[in-house]
Amino acid sequence: MIRVENLSKKYNQDEVLHIEHLEIPKGQSFGLVGNNGAGKTTFFSLLLDLIQPTTGHIVSNTIRIDASEDWKPFTAAFIDESFLIGYLTAEEYFYFIGELRGQSKTAVDALLAEFEDFFQDEILQKKKYLRDLSKGNQKKVGIIAALIGQPDVVILDEPFANLDPTTQIRLKKIIKDLDENTETTILISSHDLIHVTEVCERIVVLDKGEPVKDIQTSQATLEELEAYFNK
Repeated sequence: MIRVENLSKKYNQDEVLHIEHLEIPKGQSFGLVGNNGAGKTTFFSLLLDLIQPTTGHIVSNTIRIDASEDWKPFTAAFIDESFLIGYLTAEEYFYFIGELRGQSKTAVDALLAEFEDFFQDEILQKKKYLRDLSKGNQKKVGIIAALIGQPDVVILDEPFANLDPTTQIRLKKIIKDLDENTETTILISSHDLIHVTEVCERIVVLDKGEPVKDIQTSQATLEELEAYFNK
C-alpha cells in the first residue's frame, strides 16, 4: 500500500529524516514511536505532501505522492488543530468533510451516531465553534472526521494526547475495530508506548530521523520498547 524509497528531509544541512526503504502493507495498523525530534511528524508531513522531500519519494497505492494528487481521495489524516476550520461548528465541519468525500448528510449522521460514546455529549448539538472547544474535544472531532467516507489510509499523529482516560480507552477500541473489520491502513505516531503496543500490529522506532527497530507486536514488545528507551 505504502512504499518509501531513499526518503530524506534536510533543513539547511540538518538531516531530520532518512529512511532508505520501508513498506507498509494494505490493512496494517502501523505505529511510529520515538523521542521528540525523532522525525515522526516530518514523516507524516511527507506522507501528506505538506512538505517536499530532499531526496527520494513515497508511493501510496501506486501513486507517487509528490508527483500527483490522486492519493488524496483515499487518504485521511488528523495531525493537529490546523486541520480544523475554527469558525465552523462540529456538525458544519463534519458535513463539509463529508461533501469533500462524496458523503450525504444522512451518511455522515449515521457515522456520527456510531461515536456518541466517544463524543461524551460534549460536541454535537452544542452550537460551539471548533475554536472554542477544548484541545481534547478538538482532537475528537479531527479523529472522527478522518473516518468519514471510509478512506483506505488513515494517519493520526499523537491521537491519545490531550484525551482523558475514558476517551483514550474508547479511541483504542475504535482503532482496533477499524483494524479488525476493514482493510484500512492505519498509521499512528505516539509517545505512549502502552497505547501504541495495544493498537498496532507493527511498530517502527525512529531515532534521530532513522528507523532503528521494526517490530511485529507481541506480548514482549512493550518490554522491548521500554528497554530501548531506558538505555
